[in-house]
Amino acid sequence: MSRDELAQLQLERLQSTLSRVSKSVGFYRKKFAEMEANPQAVTSLEDIRYFPFTIKADLRDNYPYGMFAVPLRDVVRIHSSSGTTGKPTVVGYTRNDLENWSDLCARFITAAGVTSDDIVQVSFGYGLFTGGFGLHYGAELTGASVIPASSGNSRRQTLIMQDYKTTALVCTPSYALHLADVMEDMGINPQSLSLRWGLFGAEPWSEKMRARIQEKLPITATDNYGLSEVMGPGVAGECLEQNGMHVHEDNFLIEIVDPETLEPLPEGETGELVITTLHKEALPLIRYRTRDITSIVPGECACERTGRRIRKIQGRSDDMLIIRGVNVFPSQIEEVLFEIEGTEPHYMLIIDRKDNLDYLEVHVEVGDMIPQQSNIVARIRSRIQSVLGIGVEVRLVEPKSLERFDDKAKRVIDKREF
Repeated sequence: MSRDELAQLQLERLQSTLSRVSKSVGFYRKKFAEMEANPQAVTSLEDIRYFPFTIKADLRDNYPYGMFAVPLRDVVRIHSSSGTTGKPTVVGYTRNDLENWSDLCARFITAAGVTSDDIVQVSFGYGLFTGGFGLHYGAELTGASVIPASSGNSRRQTLIMQDYKTTALVCTPSYALHLADVMEDMGINPQSLSLRWGLFGAEPWSEKMRARIQEKLPITATDNYGLSEVMGPGVAGECLEQNGMHVHEDNFLIEIVDPETLEPLPEGETGELVITTLHKEALPLIRYRTRDITSIVPGECACERTGRRIRKIQGRSDDMLIIRGVNVFPSQIEEVLFEIEGTEPHYMLIIDRKDNLDYLEVHVEVGDMIPQQSNIVARIRSRIQSVLGIGVEVRLVEPKSLERFDDKAKRVIDKREF
């Protein structure tokens, strides 16, 4: 679809969505009235700026079904977040939503190289978390054979890969590295497996981490993006060019805004991703603040797909660490660690206060046979100081001593009291 055709489709779907939520969702009807935002006056995609933002707290305040735009009898699937920081956010899907979700996931799965000849091992959880189901049904739609391995039991996961001749692995990037370690412990050479593709998401990861994964496992590793509130996986995904994730713009209108001023940013500048759903029936969202930090990749992709691309998620605006007045994302420190020879791809950041001053301690695993460890400590300190402008303490720890995670890796322990 050409950019002009796509923009026209987006506008028609935007007008329809705004009109529908103003009639069917009390939250939006009130918000639109407060801002004097009239869906009938929308004549261009730029008019979205006259409508209110939606944040996660709005979904929690309307828990569980207050944001739904259809009667509950039309909802055939319900997912939710864990609710670890308050009430969970509840999301619903109509039958059409589920079919569309499968199609969106099949798009990025296909773009990542998977075909009907592949055997896909889904090592995401299958509970209320959307990742497992989205990738499962999307892979089935491509015609691939799907193994619903779920998360955990890493030795069994490895044996399944070996015995069932898995060709595509679906999980978080940190878990992929953990599986590589498990293979080493079991004496299994990754080169002896049938693996070709790795489809990774659910947490930010760097290009250095991609290189490490592709070095340890014989796969082409691609990134994909989604969030439960908007759809789950299927919002965007990389093609084999590995140069930005193609957004499925017929379903999602994206904006990049300054997370402080909320003003739109020019193409190429880094800011917070804001998404308006264009084709969701049960839970349409207007200008949802994802809190994810990224930017739009300028230009066209060599694969000839016309959907705009977003860069890898750098971090989250609400996960950003402020240490002695400096904004720090864990992914920045990850990039530094992966540059240092001898370090393992597992680390933990400990933040605390001494004498009323913040300090950051970086725990990083190193190989068994690494000499001159004091030199590694000095290099890590120096490099982080150069990149972030703050001094840190570095502690080298033994291989496999840091906790491993089946799902999203927890890289930060913040002990400060605010």
